Amino acid sequence: MSEHRSVLIVDDEQDIRELLVLTLGRMGLRTETAPTLSCARELLASGPFDLCLTDMRLPDGSGLDLIGEIATRYPGMPVAMITAYGNVEAAVEALKAGAFDFVSKPVDIHVLRGLVRQALELGERAKRETEAHSSRLLGTSDAMVTLRNTITKVARSQAPVFINGESGTGKELVARTIHAQGARASGPFIPVNCGAIPTELMESEFFGHRKGSFTGANSDKPGLFQAADGGTLFLDEVAELPLAMQVKLLRAIQEKCIRPVGAPAEVQVDVRILSATHKDLAQLVNDGRFRHDLYYRINVIGLHVPPLRERTGDLPLLSDAILRRLAQAMHRAPPALTDDAVAALEAYRFPGNVRELENILERALAMADGDRITAADLHLPASRNLQQTAQPQRSSPFITGTHQALPAGPSPPRDPRTLSPYDTASSALPSFIEDIERAAIQQALQENRYNKTKTAAALGITFRALRYKLKKLGID
Repeated sequence: MSEHRSVLIVDDEQDIRELLVLTLGRMGLRTETAPTLSCARELLASGPFDLCLTDMRLPDGSGLDLIGEIATRYPGMPVAMITAYGNVEAAVEALKAGAFDFVSKPVDIHVLRGLVRQALELGERAKRETEAHSSRLLGTSDAMVTLRNTITKVARSQAPVFINGESGTGKELVARTIHAQGARASGPFIPVNCGAIPTELMESEFFGHRKGSFTGANSDKPGLFQAADGGTLFLDEVAELPLAMQVKLLRAIQEKCIRPVGAPAEVQVDVRILSATHKDLAQLVNDGRFRHDLYYRINVIGLHVPPLRERTGDLPLLSDAILRRLAQAMHRAPPALTDDAVAALEAYRFPGNVRELENILERALAMADGDRITAADLHLPASRNLQQTAQPQRSSPFITGTHQALPAGPSPPRDPRTLSPYDTASSALPSFIEDIERAAIQQALQENRYNKTKTAAALGITFRALRYKLKKLGID
């Protein structure tokens, strides 16, 4: 450890401060001490620190407040909480607030040294990798800025993280980013799809087995927990775990040890658990299909990944990055999206999220002629637009009740409710969908007094997407 590395110690007990100064000084670290919250704030403002150790209770406030301030104002600085022995609630609150880890009083010197080494390595790695990994989670929308900031905070912690989001939003990418920015980045990252493992093989896959423990066990096999030892185990689609396996997984997480099938003794493992699902796990708990104790164990910190339709402003940036990556793999220059192509993408709901966007652009790249991709090259699935339009999930101009008289347009729409099955089957599906879209847009225009900006907002699409729709549907 080089001498230029500095640590801020915040504790109102002089003997604790002296112990920490002596211990860290022997590690070659420069230290500053503060007995109060206000003094700590002054020191933080006066110069940079590589690590902060703070007590929970201070004369003029709580160490949790300091953790929150550091996470917001100095996101690259790890902070660890010093808690009273056995105060688990305070430790959990500290982790949720953004603490890297915690150490209990009386302070164990060996534990403290290990924590400090990990924290300083984490800080250095965060400086090197934050930009690289943030660029993988592209977007300037408020939802993505919030997500990246939250990832930076939880990456410093060792607490379990539960990642929730629709299919195709990038939950595994979020998990990999948390791992890469955390103290375990040098360890393995082991992803597992819980829904893809046969029930009868789950215990062996997770915990391993010994030779001869069952028919076909011809040799010892380490499980996923052992493979992830010292790193991160990512449980994707955790909602698919059967109840019997949930019980065994809960014990493994709580006790940090596992028993391979056929083994006489348990084996210690050091694994951070990240989990994800597209399902409503809280509802599954209420329905009795997921254990509440396991839910609370894996959901210490919750993280929501927004769907693509909630971050439409990110579409041009995302599309450009995806096209560059795909074109590089095909050894060709990346094509540009025309304005009508961007507008068509922004008007589409993307039920498959970023994964679907990648598929659409890959197909368009393969089929497009020249160095430009137009709206026609995208071949957006019209039937899915119909499905999104027809779902009555919220009040929207797309959900039509009793139709009012609509203004005449170049192509008068037919009311979709009056179409017979024969009419629908005998006409092209795109024409049927266009009739629905035309009716919804014209009604929205009428309700918003033909203000296009308000109409676009009411329809949940961008102004550019509305202009594209008006031109495409021939609405004057």
